[in-house]
Amino acid sequence: MARFAHTMPFGAEIGDGGVRFRLWAPSAADVRLVVEGGPELPMERLDGGWHELTTDAARAGSRYAFRLPDGLQVPDPASRFQQDDVHGFSTVVDPRSYEWRNTAWKGRPWNETVLYELHVGTFSPEGTYEGLLRRLDHLAETGVTAVELLPLAECPGRRNWGYDGVMLFAPEAAYGRPEELKALVDAAHERGLMVFIDVVYNHFGPEGNYLHAYAGSFFTERHHTPWGAAINFDGSDARPVRDFYINNALYWLNEYRFDGIRFDAVHAIIDDSKPHILFELAERVRAEAQAQGREIHLVLENAANESRFLGRDQGGALRYDGQWNDDYHHAAHVLLTGESGGYYADFAAEPLRMLGRSLAEGYIFQGEKSEFEGHPRGEPSTHLPPAAMVNFLQNHDQIGNRAFGDRLATLAPEEGLRALLAVTLLAPQTPMLFMGEEWGARTPFQFFVDFHGELADAVREGRRKEFGSFKEFQDPEMRARIPDPNADETFQRSHLDWSEKDKPENARMLSFVRGLLRLRAGDMAPVLARAMPGGRYRLWDRSGLAVEWPLQGGGTLRLLANLGDAPISDAERSGGRALFETHAGSRAEGQLPAWSAGFHLVD
Repeated sequence: MARFAHTMPFGAEIGDGGVRFRLWAPSAADVRLVVEGGPELPMERLDGGWHELTTDAARAGSRYAFRLPDGLQVPDPASRFQQDDVHGFSTVVDPRSYEWRNTAWKGRPWNETVLYELHVGTFSPEGTYEGLLRRLDHLAETGVTAVELLPLAECPGRRNWGYDGVMLFAPEAAYGRPEELKALVDAAHERGLMVFIDVVYNHFGPEGNYLHAYAGSFFTERHHTPWGAAINFDGSDARPVRDFYINNALYWLNEYRFDGIRFDAVHAIIDDSKPHILFELAERVRAEAQAQGREIHLVLENAANESRFLGRDQGGALRYDGQWNDDYHHAAHVLLTGESGGYYADFAAEPLRMLGRSLAEGYIFQGEKSEFEGHPRGEPSTHLPPAAMVNFLQNHDQIGNRAFGDRLATLAPEEGLRALLAVTLLAPQTPMLFMGEEWGARTPFQFFVDFHGELADAVREGRRKEFGSFKEFQDPEMRARIPDPNADETFQRSHLDWSEKDKPENARMLSFVRGLLRLRAGDMAPVLARAMPGGRYRLWDRSGLAVEWPLQGGGTLRLLANLGDAPISDAERSGGRALFETHAGSRAEGQLPAWSAGFHLVD
């Protein structure tokens, strides 16, 4: 048994002399500590805008807040728990109260990673950490190796995707208490599963962020993001801001024993200083992980396709292990559905060629102009190993940002979906599934929040206006059918239906996916671990795709696929040992069947 804690330079820290409270409030002349049911105590103002007090008037479980000079009472931005939502009292938490069972766990190497993204509130009927824990065996049996949780930072209300979080250190109380989240991570490690957390460092949600009231320089008007003034990562007074986020990452990794972090939309993190905050943060994390002998993995979402963050040396990733490859998703989605609206327009003309380039080289846009965005996008990625790209056919964004949250199982032919799943799950890139995808779930995943009043109206109308440019939503009556994000029914519709997986067609898909992942972890694992940069691709006939990846030590891994709905010539076949074929033993001589894929090892 062991107990873990991350000692933070701010917030509430339990020590021998009581509880030390520390708040960065450079805009406030004085701050008072409010302990519920107890005294209101003045805090000492220190240099640099800090306010501090150590007192025995509080203990583990005490609820507290800070009083500003104008009388406004605010929660602690570094609160470890907000049991009464974002406007209520914060709770003093003793992180050492939880005894960890699986203390020998050090993680798993990146090349074993198979990600499974899920939303805690809709994954299980209970919508809790405990409800997820009860289904960890299903995930382990499926063959995923890393559970990736959508953001847990406390949000306003009881339902939210997580990207409106404002209390970055407080795991969402709607899902359970901090010790229940720790028990979930502990149980995952017991089953050999890594656990990743998604964090949002580019903005705060629209409700419940009080930093403007006492720490105005946390934000800057020098830069702007889609959410307004940017977070101040590069001003002369940015050190406390940078430390806030670096400590948040270390907190999740050290105190909750997460194995990895996914960083949301880092293209919206603007930092003109050196080192960039993403570089400094990763270097701090890497140093601590090395000192602890742990395997820690960092993953980016970066629409700018900046390969500079993914650099490697002989020991592996220097900073970030991987990036979500939206380019791959968009090309695959167009191939499967024929859709060409919105950002899919950039991929509609040559989706097969683009998919081939993504599999061989990483990004599709490596500096070319995006007609949809109106400017060049991306940096060269051909020097990166395939595993630096996280490939997927579905995720929360690509499903939930559709008007009705449709899943691919309702949009694409089953045979096409199976072929692209084989490509995604067996290629040398790092694969990711979205919850329920393993059985071909048809339940939607829709956009939901729990706002009220004018904010709720603005979100509802903004959502419908967003789709007004799509031809199918030109009619106001059609736009009115788009689900209200604030309605509880929208949230309820987004829950997985676990009975669905036992239906014959879903059971077949689950068996198929489990077979692919067994193969990936078994016979194909030594081959995939040797995949190097320098992949090549070629097309033939109407829908033939061949991709080759050189292998360290010699040899080639080859994908041969027919990603169309009619058979084509098998002229590209040139020997090699078959590792997997979707239509093994049933294809006509000299032909590749429609929607087929095979991987071969060539000496």
